[in-house]
Amino acid sequence: MTSRMLRNGIGLFAVVAVLALLTGCVGPRVDGPVRAIWVTRYDYKTADDVKQIINNCANAGFNSVLFQVRGNGNAFYKSSFEPWADELGGKDPGFDPLALACQQAHARGIELHAWVNVMPGWDGTKPPTNPEQLYSKHPDWFWYDQNGKRQELTDFYVSVNPCLPEVREYLVAVFRDIVSHYDVDGLHMDYIRFPNEPPAIPARSGIDYPRDARTLALYKKATGLAPDDDPEAWNKWRTDQVTQLVADIHKMMRWTKPKAALSASVGSVPESALRHFQDGRAWMSAGLLDLVFLMNYTDSPEEFSQRIDPWLAAGKTCCGLGCDRCTAPPIAPGLWFGRHPGKSTEEISEAVKRQIEIAHEKTGNFCIFAYSSLFATHRDSTARAAEGGDKVRA
Repeated sequence: MTSRMLRNGIGLFAVVAVLALLTGCVGPRVDGPVRAIWVTRYDYKTADDVKQIINNCANAGFNSVLFQVRGNGNAFYKSSFEPWADELGGKDPGFDPLALACQQAHARGIELHAWVNVMPGWDGTKPPTNPEQLYSKHPDWFWYDQNGKRQELTDFYVSVNPCLPEVREYLVAVFRDIVSHYDVDGLHMDYIRFPNEPPAIPARSGIDYPRDARTLALYKKATGLAPDDDPEAWNKWRTDQVTQLVADIHKMMRWTKPKAALSASVGSVPESALRHFQDGRAWMSAGLLDLVFLMNYTDSPEEFSQRIDPWLAAGKTCCGLGCDRCTAPPIAPGLWFGRHPGKSTEEISEAVKRQIEIAHEKTGNFCIFAYSSLFATHRDSTARAAEGGDKVRA
């Protein structure tokens, strides 16, 4: 079923009909119920595109837009660190998408959160042509396997190594640049994990990342071990390095833009997320996030509901001072509007409507992936990357 069919009335109606019913929880730096939508970097190219996107989101009743401005080590804004995105021609497009999106959103009374892919450093089978791009500028920051071989270029992301302190410092500086120069209401982190699913690591290949000499030395210093001495300890240490990065970004946010929300997209099944060294519930307990977006992508309303429950049970560690701030951050279940292969438009609309209702009943919040499943984009006049929407890996 194509996203264009969904946009022809029934799908959007199901969303708009539920939007009007929602009230919800209030958490730190989150003012009221969250009715959010992910807008990918593939959805806009011109200033008019950005204006139309914000106008459509506001008219449909969304009150928060997660607006993607960093995909794989490049920028859809005036960055002090990274080159303009290839999707914008690799040069200043004559307008600043993030600044314009902030201005347009605030004029309509909705929040604008800068959505950033954290770990990806490049994407595709060919290396970048710009020598200032991370993949070329800092090859030592990327993944190397136990044979000393750099992660191969495939039709997927190659990623930077968060086990290296210099990489974590760089990423914090990139995000500080955003929140200090733009009137954003929050920073939204995606791919805040190891993107190690195939083809990043081919199935049954035995490849393990990162095994460069510097990472191994840091691990040895911290634990006295080599990775193969205790695989469970090795996995935990890598998970801890991702958590350290989240903590570093959280600290930067509190210093740089204390009223802005820090949020993250996390896998809704915690056990599966840990295979990517992502421990979102630990981040919640440590008070590192102001809002949690669950990537709760399933066709089944029952499964959608069940996946939310473990997150509702996760709490925030109390400071012990008797304050009223030690509560878990609000949760916004995310549903993938275009993910219902083989179903009719009516079946899709009913499934999405029911999932929104469940999200509201349990949390008061929700987020829809993605804008291009509900509205026409500039790419509709050209061949789309895949039937049903833009690239699955936003």
